[in-house]
Amino acid sequence: MSTGPLDTRSSDYARYLAHEPRWKRWLDVQAPYRWNLRRLALGFTLDLGCGTGRNLAHLGGHGIGVDPNPHAVAVARARGLAALTPDEFSASPHARPGRFDTLLVAHVLEHLEPRAAHALVAEHLGFVRPGGRVVLITPQERGFAADATHVAFVGFAELEALCAGLELELERRDSFPLPRWAGRFFPYNEFVLVARRPTDSAP
Repeated sequence: MSTGPLDTRSSDYARYLAHEPRWKRWLDVQAPYRWNLRRLALGFTLDLGCGTGRNLAHLGGHGIGVDPNPHAVAVARARGLAALTPDEFSASPHARPGRFDTLLVAHVLEHLEPRAAHALVAEHLGFVRPGGRVVLITPQERGFAADATHVAFVGFAELEALCAGLELELERRDSFPLPRWAGRFFPYNEFVLVARRPTDSAP
């Protein structure tokens, strides 16, 4: 059996994303992350790299998910969520300027080289209304090391550089759910950066 990283577009990777041990469901370990997303009041959200739909579910399904893994998209749809492959999204009525209040990119950028990460966000930025928000979430050190499909560490410095390159206005940045130092030991600590499109951006 191969010990290499999973292909992020494979059915095996979709099963990996969808798997949640019973004890995690019992303890509702997602509760803090669900609360953190909901408190941001994101409005109608484009969830880029939605996987099997965890964050879409956290948002009460108030958005559209896009993911290049068709198996993950199928799982999200089976959960009653609106999820599309990139080609499906491009052909949908949602792919129009200013359609969304927020672009959410959670646990995606670390899977890409910096130029590809910049291009991905830039490609979808126009779907966010002027004055709308961009929320970027990436793992801290322990979480980054825990997944062999991660290729580039993306901390606050990298996130801020990405936003500067896209002419986004930084609104807030947080280490969640624990202080920044915990990221070296706790695999589920996240960098969370919220930025905003300028109100005078072209639609």
